[in-house]
Amino acid sequence: MKLSAAFATSLDTPEHVRIAESLGYERAWLYDSPALYPDVWAILALAAERTSRIGLGPAVLVPSLRHPMTNAAGVAMLEAMAPGRVAVALGAGFTGRYVVGQKPMRWSDVAAYVRVLRALLRGDEAEWEGAVVKMLHPDGFGAARPSEVPILLGADGPKGMAVARELADGTFHAARPQEGEGPAWRAVLVFGTVLADGESATDDRVLDAAGHGLAVVYHAMYERGGAAAVDGLPGGATWRAAVEAAPPERRHLLTHENHLVSLTDRDREALGEGGASLLTAISFTGSASALRDKVAALEAAGATELAYQPAGPDIGGELERMMAAIGG
Repeated sequence: MKLSAAFATSLDTPEHVRIAESLGYERAWLYDSPALYPDVWAILALAAERTSRIGLGPAVLVPSLRHPMTNAAGVAMLEAMAPGRVAVALGAGFTGRYVVGQKPMRWSDVAAYVRVLRALLRGDEAEWEGAVVKMLHPDGFGAARPSEVPILLGADGPKGMAVARELADGTFHAARPQEGEGPAWRAVLVFGTVLADGESATDDRVLDAAGHGLAVVYHAMYERGGAAAVDGLPGGATWRAAVEAAPPERRHLLTHENHLVSLTDRDREALGEGGASLLTAISFTGSASALRDKVAALEAAGATELAYQPAGPDIGGELERMMAAIGG
């Protein structure tokens, strides 16, 4: 199992990617959610300048956020700066769309976008929105075409896996691999922290470093299952009441505030009502030996790459502790 890093993209991420490379991480995946984070291509370019070995790429791009030419140009730029190190993941959208008030895309539309993106990177003409498009970048303005950058899909459910089987070089999943046949490359995104002797899930350091991985469950359950789904979680009704104190047209802004960065007051209150007890069960949090057991279970389920996203005030320290716990 390869160990990679994932980052809620920030202005400090280029330095965190440099640290990840120095520790031996395989790849650095950067989140793309423009309402929450800085431009992913700009930060990836800065990371490329600070590194020489580690793989680089966005995970996941949401097709509706950019014209396919815009992302093709971003891929070509990054591949020119970091040749042979680039991979790109795309998906139907979770927070990248929910935070701007939209539901996830249809997988048929994602598939159409990926086909055009691949054609552009090959140097072919393609049709988008009724017009013929082609990358016209001269030498020195991007990577030479054809560009064979691997494309992964954040395949969620059978429709996503069907598109991945047809079009993708790999898949990118949250928490565990999706079932069903698909490409051999299966990256799994996890959130958490290594517990030191005597630490518990309710300690402030642990909540700061791993609470984001539990809070996102509340966000997802509310968006996908509504009140009944989130109310079934410890502290869920309290969390929902705080969100629903806002007018309906603004609730999506509260739901995804500080997404995968830190706990809001609403999140922290819910975890204080018992949600934190789920931390070791739901997130990638535990002692070093417990985390090695989790890795073995993920590998048995088909994962080939673990993409670990640290959080809290000591990102470098989290990366170091995780590598020491499971990297060997």
